[in-house]
Amino acid sequence: MPDIIHLLPDSIANQIAAGEVVQRPASAVKELMENALDAEATSIKLFVKEAGKTLIQVIDNGAGMSETDARMSLERHATSKIRTADDLFRLRTMGFRGEALASIAAVSQFEMKTRQAHSDLGTQLLVEASEVKSQGPVACDKGTSITIKNLFYNIPARRNFLKSNPVEMRHIIEEFQRLALAHPEIAFSLQHDDELIYDLSPSKLSHRIVSLFGKSFQEQLAPCQEETSFVKITGYIGRPESARKTRGEQFIFVNHRYIRNNYLNHAVTSAFEGLLPDGNFPFYVLFIEIDPKHIDVNVHPTKTEIKFDDERAVYGVVWAAVKQALGAHNLAPAIDFQSDINILGKLNQNLTKEQYMDEQFSTSLHHSNLQNWEKIFEGEAPQSRLFQNVETEDKVLRFESALNQPGSPGLIKDEQAYFQFQQKYIVWASKSGVMIIDQQAAHERVLFEKSVARLKGNPGNSQQSLFPQTVTLSASDFALVMEVEQELVSLGFRFEVFGKNTLLVTGIPVGVEASEKELFEGLLEQFKKNQSELQLPLRDNLALALARRSSVKSGQKLVHEEIKSIVEGLFACVKPNFSPDGHPTFFTFESSKIESYFTR
Repeated sequence: MPDIIHLLPDSIANQIAAGEVVQRPASAVKELMENALDAEATSIKLFVKEAGKTLIQVIDNGAGMSETDARMSLERHATSKIRTADDLFRLRTMGFRGEALASIAAVSQFEMKTRQAHSDLGTQLLVEASEVKSQGPVACDKGTSITIKNLFYNIPARRNFLKSNPVEMRHIIEEFQRLALAHPEIAFSLQHDDELIYDLSPSKLSHRIVSLFGKSFQEQLAPCQEETSFVKITGYIGRPESARKTRGEQFIFVNHRYIRNNYLNHAVTSAFEGLLPDGNFPFYVLFIEIDPKHIDVNVHPTKTEIKFDDERAVYGVVWAAVKQALGAHNLAPAIDFQSDINILGKLNQNLTKEQYMDEQFSTSLHHSNLQNWEKIFEGEAPQSRLFQNVETEDKVLRFESALNQPGSPGLIKDEQAYFQFQQKYIVWASKSGVMIIDQQAAHERVLFEKSVARLKGNPGNSQQSLFPQTVTLSASDFALVMEVEQELVSLGFRFEVFGKNTLLVTGIPVGVEASEKELFEGLLEQFKKNQSELQLPLRDNLALALARRSSVKSGQKLVHEEIKSIVEGLFACVKPNFSPDGHPTFFTFESSKIESYFTR
């Protein structure tokens, strides 16, 4: 039997490697910019067209390469960063595998121009699908310029897999921001389709943060620093009041390399414990300096995962550094003496009759307006059509809405049959029992189904603003808006581009009570949070984000018309039992169940 195992051609091997190294245009951007950093460049320029699908160009003023080195850089596993296995544990450079350039050249039309400082002429290489088309001298500036055209042109399936331009551009911006944050001493620029997005001059870290994320961060930053013999922590944390519902603006760098590490993220968030509302995440940019022998970066081709030989020790130092920064800069909020106290707590205790009689306490409930409460329960409210011919389960009521039937006269007929409780719930009373409705969950369901209907071809009306507001976004958020522009218009938003990363909001959906700027920014934050936590289609995600942002909140006092609108809207929904994220909207307590608690 003949031998069947053989070596793959370099072109095929490089394409296989590219599947891991170059997943999308942002991956190529990251690899090229990291090579520029390793070449000790002080200025790095990035040019992209069509979100990197047509063109990616990185120009640096680094050390450059000789003619031989330029040619060798395109070979697999050719690198200047390491020579022995021990070098893996002394790494200070961003790259070391020697796979990036070979992989990129295998799936693109590749051009390189490079010149060292002492040379009069540089070297030009033209490569297509790993095949060198030409090589020769060229007049060029000191440093290296690499141009990638038509990424994945020879792999149609991979190219078709790429997302829309706004999505891919958002990923490129994220990679750019991480590298620009890691090296504030270096000048960076980013230009997309002839539009200058970033032009960053060398500066301090705090100035770099403001340049990347906006002037709003200027007053939010608190320095963070801690040093031990094992590890050193530096950077900035954001004030608790500036926390957001998404994790997007949280950065940890180990030896100036951006990493993803849930364990260390937990160290930071646990230091903020008690200072943040549930579901909110603080802003932070933290740099961890540690001897390379204590870490292993050779875990994944993307090099964003790192193994520590003593992760618990690093966790403790990070936690202590953040905790100290919070205390040193007086970021912990003062005690709120105006907060409500649960005076009904004792009612939840399982007290016997004798224990209760011995209990001596008084509360403000004794001074309540009992007359108004008696009016609510005066007589027996007429039974609503809602409760006719319904079947109940243990906790959740499932039914066909009466309001979905033709000619339905409406849900609420007796104002005395319902009231708001603790500014969180709507209580409905009838002969069959009592229903308790979560006002926030119910309103989210109503708004969600309305938004879904608009996105499916029934565009909602817009209420025009008398005084349109400008909203300035980060570059990544602006790209996100462009990605979902048509869907936002369908929901009822009206806006236009008003300068660099700035929108002029001229209208918002009808029925939404909020300022244009607050609603727009809050909608984007909620959308990003849903995107990271829930696997939803884009339209459902956007509808859910708007519903959560514009719904009434727990603790908000409602007037009669608002209660009526929520309840009628809820039971006109297709799925009234649950909120969009699966929480129950109401529970029912049957009269027989209630009577069992008072059996003599």
